[in-house]
Amino acid sequence: MDLRSPYLYLNRELSWLEFNARVLAEAENEAVPLLERLKFHAIFASNLDEFFMVRVAGLKQQLTGEVGELPPDGMTPSEQLAAISARVHALVAQQSIALETQLLPRLAEQGTLIITPEQLSAEQLAQLDGMFHNEIFPILTPIAVDPGHPFPHLRNKSLNLGIMFAREEGHESGFGVVQVPMMLPRLIEVGGVRLSDGTLAKHAFVLVEALIARHVGTIFPGVRPKGVYVFRVTRNFDLEIDEEEADDLLQTIQQELRRRERGNAVRLEVAGEPTQASLTKLIKALKLDPERDVYRATGMLNVADLMRIVSRDERRELRDESFAGYVAPPLRDAEDLFAVLREGDIVLQHPYDSYDTIVDFITRAADDPDVLAIKQTLYRAGGDSPIIKALMRAAEAGKQVTAIVELKARFDEESNIVWARTLEQAGVNVVYGLLGLKTHAKCLLVVRREKGKLRRYVHLATGNYNPTTARMYTDISLFTSKPHIGEDASSLFNLLTGYSAPPKWNSFIVAPLGLHEAVLGLIQRETEHARAGRPARIIAKMNALVDEDVIEALYRASQAGVSITLLVRGICCLRPGVARVSDTIEVRAIVDRFLEHGRILYFANGGKEEVFIASADWMPRNFHRRVEVMVPIEDAAMRMRLIEVLHVQCADNVKSWFLRSDGSYARVAPPAAGQAAVRAQQRFMELARDRVKASEVAGRPSRFHLPPMQARQLEGQGVRTRRRREAPPVKK
Repeated sequence: MDLRSPYLYLNRELSWLEFNARVLAEAENEAVPLLERLKFHAIFASNLDEFFMVRVAGLKQQLTGEVGELPPDGMTPSEQLAAISARVHALVAQQSIALETQLLPRLAEQGTLIITPEQLSAEQLAQLDGMFHNEIFPILTPIAVDPGHPFPHLRNKSLNLGIMFAREEGHESGFGVVQVPMMLPRLIEVGGVRLSDGTLAKHAFVLVEALIARHVGTIFPGVRPKGVYVFRVTRNFDLEIDEEEADDLLQTIQQELRRRERGNAVRLEVAGEPTQASLTKLIKALKLDPERDVYRATGMLNVADLMRIVSRDERRELRDESFAGYVAPPLRDAEDLFAVLREGDIVLQHPYDSYDTIVDFITRAADDPDVLAIKQTLYRAGGDSPIIKALMRAAEAGKQVTAIVELKARFDEESNIVWARTLEQAGVNVVYGLLGLKTHAKCLLVVRREKGKLRRYVHLATGNYNPTTARMYTDISLFTSKPHIGEDASSLFNLLTGYSAPPKWNSFIVAPLGLHEAVLGLIQRETEHARAGRPARIIAKMNALVDEDVIEALYRASQAGVSITLLVRGICCLRPGVARVSDTIEVRAIVDRFLEHGRILYFANGGKEEVFIASADWMPRNFHRRVEVMVPIEDAAMRMRLIEVLHVQCADNVKSWFLRSDGSYARVAPPAAGQAAVRAQQRFMELARDRVKASEVAGRPSRFHLPPMQARQLEGQGVRTRRRREAPPVKK
């Protein structure tokens, strides 16, 4: 079979929708605590917003311009938009039913209600009406839509009320719009609400749009309202920047951020019962397709706003088990972190190993008088970042501090602009990276004077330097003081600040300077090992697999007999299970309490196993349009630990899904009678606890070998492990 046949490639956009369908399935999973299910509902809705703002918007732009090369699956933009619409309509209907018939009634049983104003007592209603007149009505702007009042510009993702009213006899029905100000709280909490059994509700909320709709007569006095409905518009929110024409990139991005609020509409969501005439006006004004672009909801719009309930309700019984990462044994109570790192490399698995270690390292480096320079990439730093504060403090103390701030990190542009200016004011040398490329690599370099010589300490990661998301995402960190890796880190920063690439790299494999070719070479090497009868195996964990060349190389490896397991959280364009093409390839995905974000690559290499971590997914943009870093794990114990991480994830039979050859996903079969249940994320939490306990019993730092009991458990399931020696008995 032609390995470039469109049949062998799944559509990128439809594959992403299947990822979001798995998120929705977790929201419907009755084994998940109620508030966690509500969180997954909110994530599903938020994910769809971003998908429409970027991916659907891009496809619509292709309809109006020249269509370039078709994707490997061969679908035209029009075909993709039609397929997307059909799938999203089905998913949105599924979510509405799940919320209205399953989750919200279950939450109501637990005393958390979303109610209408009419369900309140007269006293409660009077208080709510007073709030409307004093705090909401003065900032509303009613707009009648007629020849004298053109259709208003509606902000991206804002809620709006469409108000239908009767005019004078002989005139057509009127139509008005009230935008719900985005600074208003969506959920208005009301007290004193009683449940059917007479007990007080713990939390009761009224939607702000329901309160505004109650007062239509006040907003449009003198007319006869005929009905009110809620609608929401999603717009093209991607940035279009010609960096070569930009004299000041920061200023150009600021201007583009203001412009994108007026991007073309790509989706209209409607809840309620609009008249056909008013809906037609909306669709025409927004220039949307009435069949493809309009989504009717039976419940509330913008379900993502329900995250407020999740954040406010502190009942532990409605949540996952509380978990905070543990400080890794080699670093616990270490007075001199640099001394620990000089002893050998350390690999951390977040959030099971606490991210406080990285924050503490940067903080100590900033305050250490022997540290001369700190260089760091910043892609998504988050709000009120202790890392940013440490860099500022280091610069103010006279250290040489360089920050590579990626201004084009999607949806974090404004935050990063603020950080860039704040850092510059503190004396940090702020650089925006290479022209035409996003800096997506995660690298930190600390240069320290020790005994009259300079020594470099390096931290490399698969995730962003964001302490907030580090508690929710699974990622891998590597600390090392190896000189040759320090040289590579220095070369990387010189490349980013001075456009000077080194003649060769010692260990780093950098995009766009050879990462694509290196990945293809590693896959080809496994292919040759298989053909020669040597051990050949690939396990690759990533967020997305899209690149056509890599997929073709994996097909060739499968044809040669290489056993391949792909742990792909999101998009996967490879079609597994095709006879004589991908028989030996399985694709798995885990959806659990933490977002799988780490990137780990394993190659059997004829028995000389190699493991890499990377900032890059296997996508064309990562290979060709971003600065990325992949690095081998050289320490044998650290390498074995990551191999064990991969094997545990491959063994997950609780939260894992597998990709079928038709592009759909199914849950991995639950454990049979007598078979152990393996929930990878739960297992990693247990292993983190056990490492700390074993270290305390042994009275010495552990460098991550597994406790014997855990090793035996995994070995019983066919997972190879590296055991730690039994701790000696404690003398009394």
